[in-house]
Amino acid sequence: MRRRLRRLEPAAIAGVMSRDVNLFRKFWKATTFSSIVEPTIYLVAFGFGFGALISEVGGIDYVQYVGTGVVASAALFSSVFPGMFNTFVRREFQRTYDAMLAAPVDVEELVTAEVLWISTRAGVYCMAPLVVAILFGLDPSPATVLVPLVGFTTGFGFASFGVLISAIAKSIDNFNYVTSAVITPLFLVSGTFFPVSELPRGVEIVAQVNPLYHTVQLVRDAVLGGLGAPDLGHAAALAGFAVVMWRLAIWRQGKRLID
Repeated sequence: MRRRLRRLEPAAIAGVMSRDVNLFRKFWKATTFSSIVEPTIYLVAFGFGFGALISEVGGIDYVQYVGTGVVASAALFSSVFPGMFNTFVRREFQRTYDAMLAAPVDVEELVTAEVLWISTRAGVYCMAPLVVAILFGLDPSPATVLVPLVGFTTGFGFASFGVLISAIAKSIDNFNYVTSAVITPLFLVSGTFFPVSELPRGVEIVAQVNPLYHTVQLVRDAVLGGLGAPDLGHAAALAGFAVVMWRLAIWRQGKRLID
């Protein structure tokens, strides 16, 4: 067999992604609905529910505080669940990946293409809560144009995490453990609805390791015009998480698909 000149062939990645795009054309309404409506409901429920009791948090109007924070949950939910469920179904039930690997596509390109497509959608979907918040008075700064990039990076990390979990899980029912024990706590202690500084000291330190915490801080600073030196650290942490999860996902999927 001819040796591959590069580990990631653009043509192979584009081929896998083109299949994803074609599938998306058939199911985009249901996918978009679930990815946009859920975080929007959180915004309306918490922003206007608790907002009636809490006017400001840290000098920020509570609706704006939640509106910028829920962007992280939109990126999370629109990436981690497709990463887990879609990957598992295509590998175990549809045998789609077996067919793809028979073509000039390797596991690294396969996983990378899947994650790139999911994270691209996450970068778009994460804007929905901001649009709602703008309709209710949020005045975004010019740096808001960076939010899709933050959503993409977040989506890349959590899509990779989902792909990793799908390769570890022995059955699709095992995803319930991950959802309850990992995803929900990450969502709740990300700084979306309240400052993590209000948590007990030990829990606060753990919360600051949460990738979603860094997403929330980046989005909030970008939208509200407060970008500064600390955001370089947030960006580095988010990018580091994405790279580590991506490599682990490739490694573990390779074990399931080849070994």
